Amino acid sequence: MQRILVMGVSGSGKSHVGRLLAARLGATFIDGDDHHSPASIDKMGLGIPLDDEDRREWLEALAGFLADHRERQAPLVIGCSALKRRYRDTLRRGDPGLAILFLNGSREQLRQRLGQREGHFFKGDTMLDSQLADLEPPGADEALTLDIAWSPEVLVETFLRWQAAG
Repeated sequence: MQRILVMGVSGSGKSHVGRLLAARLGATFIDGDDHHSPASIDKMGLGIPLDDEDRREWLEALAGFLADHRERQAPLVIGCSALKRRYRDTLRRGDPGLAILFLNGSREQLRQRLGQREGHFFKGDTMLDSQLADLEPPGADEALTLDIAWSPEVLVETFLRWQAAG
C-alpha cells in the first residue's frame, strides 16, 4: 500500500488531482489545507504568506497521518504544497517510501487558476509570488514532475504508469 504526496504551489491542482488519484487507488485523500491552524488561515486570508514556523506543526500533523497509514498499511494521498525540501523531509519522516508527484506550472497559469477559485483563503499575487520564491522544485530523484497544462486525468494516468515502472 502506497502513500503519495501531490505537491505544488497554490493553484496547481493538488486537491483535484489528489482526489482523482485517491479514487483510482481506493485510498484516503487528505487535503493539507484542511489542517492549517486557524491562525495560519487568518494570516493567509489577510494576504500574509506563512513562514517556516507557521508551517512546522502543520507539516508534523501531516507526517503523523502518513505514519498512521503506513503502520496500518493503508493507502493515502495527501495534497500539500511541500514547497521546500526540508518540508518534504518532514513528511518523509512519516513514511520514508513516500511517492511524490510535483504539479508544475507557469506563474501565468497559476494566476489564472487562482483567479477562478471562490471561497478559498489563499489570496493575491503577493502570496503566489511568495510561494514561487520559496519553491525548491524536487529533482528526478525525489519526485515525478508533470505540467499542469495536462488534464487532471492525464496527470493521474502518467503518475500511475511512472509508479508501476519504478
